[in-house]
Amino acid sequence: MDIKNIAVIGAGTMGNGIAHVFAQNNFLVNLVDVSQDNLDKAINTIRKNLDRQVTKNFISEEIKDKTITNISTFTSMKDGVAKSDLVIEAATENENIKLKIFKELDEMSPEKSILASNTSSISITKIAAATKRPSKVIGMHFMNPVPVMKLVEIINGYSTEKEVTKTIIELSKKIGKVPCEVNDYPGFIANRILMPMINEAIYSLYENVAGVEEIDTVMKLGMAHPMGPLQLADFIGLDVCHSILKVLYDGFGNSKYAPCPLLSNMVNANKLGIKTGEGFYKYSAGSKELIVSERFKQTKQFV
Repeated sequence: MDIKNIAVIGAGTMGNGIAHVFAQNNFLVNLVDVSQDNLDKAINTIRKNLDRQVTKNFISEEIKDKTITNISTFTSMKDGVAKSDLVIEAATENENIKLKIFKELDEMSPEKSILASNTSSISITKIAAATKRPSKVIGMHFMNPVPVMKLVEIINGYSTEKEVTKTIIELSKKIGKVPCEVNDYPGFIANRILMPMINEAIYSLYENVAGVEEIDTVMKLGMAHPMGPLQLADFIGLDVCHSILKVLYDGFGNSKYAPCPLLSNMVNANKLGIKTGEGFYKYSAGSKELIVSERFKQTKQFV
């Protein structure tokens, strides 16, 4: 299958990153979002990331300009997907929202189009069942930040055609990514392994085994992780971590996947990490310095 025209649904962090990577590799990209403001912010983010690449001599000014030229923005999903060979959904990690989007994509996209989801945990089989083309539905789970991270987790749904999988694997290689093919079970591979580790780190804090910095330092220096699990949870978003753990818990019915009560409390308090300015650490605009949240500095009573 010849893929030339890409539609990306959702102009948030993942969506603009996916659009950036495809456009930089000479694909025509339609970036779709219900909000023009979100689209404008996405293009500004892509420009800044391209400028950073130019400054570091990773790309030329010519490639930067061509990348921006390759991206068109739409607030109408119908117009944005009308000529697509591949549609990649990168909306919020909410099952009901994704099912609604895929039902609409199935009605609006050309019959030949492959429909992919960037979901990090929601069943591809269930998403595919919302369409009349389940054989053409697949998962493309990019890692954040998309322009930097090489991995793409390729998830086969129950009915995904082998030819579709082959096409998406080859396409991933064309944009400089390393595709890893997995099957559709809760959390796939990345989050089935990552989220219990993060949850256990939170339990270690909750049970006063060690502090935030100590937990992260042990994993960075002892296990060669580039980022500690609590800092990584802040980076991902504590609400996202909580949602994925609930998917794992509901999918397997195993208590080992149940979100730590401390994680649940922090989500309820809207302490979600970088996106809200505070999680296990505090974040100030323009500063790279991490400051342990006052809650965890001043008291050992975490419950």
